[in-house]
Amino acid sequence: MVEVGETIGLPRLGGPAPDFVAQTTQGTLTLDDFRGRWLVLFSHPADFTPVCTTEFIAFAEIYDELQKRGVDLLGLSIDSVFSHIAWLRNIEEKTGVKIQYPIIADLNKVVANAYGMIHPDQSNTEAVRCVFIIDPNQIVRAMLYYPLSAGRNMDEIVRLIDALQTTDEHNVATPANWRPGDPVIVPPPLTQEGAEERLTEGYDCTDWYLCRKKV
Repeated sequence: MVEVGETIGLPRLGGPAPDFVAQTTQGTLTLDDFRGRWLVLFSHPADFTPVCTTEFIAFAEIYDELQKRGVDLLGLSIDSVFSHIAWLRNIEEKTGVKIQYPIIADLNKVVANAYGMIHPDQSNTEAVRCVFIIDPNQIVRAMLYYPLSAGRNMDEIVRLIDALQTTDEHNVATPANWRPGDPVIVPPPLTQEGAEERLTEGYDCTDWYLCRKKV
């Protein structure tokens, strides 16, 4: 468990997601509450700010698609739960969009520090725009960082989750700009004998180390 004042670090890809107990707009939640499902944990700089408002609406727009994939959403900023509640009510009143996912009120920055969300060269008081994709075993599988001035691309977040889930299901890799339905990459052989056999195995090969197949 991360304590206030503990050395700040960054999670590592393939490593365990830092544990937390946090107050949110939907009550107290822990990382373990999400075990068994995928989790997108994201931070935003502050409530009642323009870019963040557009992002919250955009996250709400992909909420159903994420749920279809077994993915939960969890937001975070260094604001109070009262500020979060007021902002969510304002978004719904002004835009008609209801925010279904919880938001962590991280006033003491414990969770933000554990996940490396504070970048002093950007701001000492606000989290930058981070996205952590955590798998059902609570392993960090992907991290995205955006500056304060640039809103995130929701399409890329969904695409990345599709790629990770396809990789896990079929033991393959995905090429650049991959989309669901596109061919995937077969893991390259690790022996000379395997390299010689690869071109006879029926895959669509550019060469022995780059072969594709449909899944």
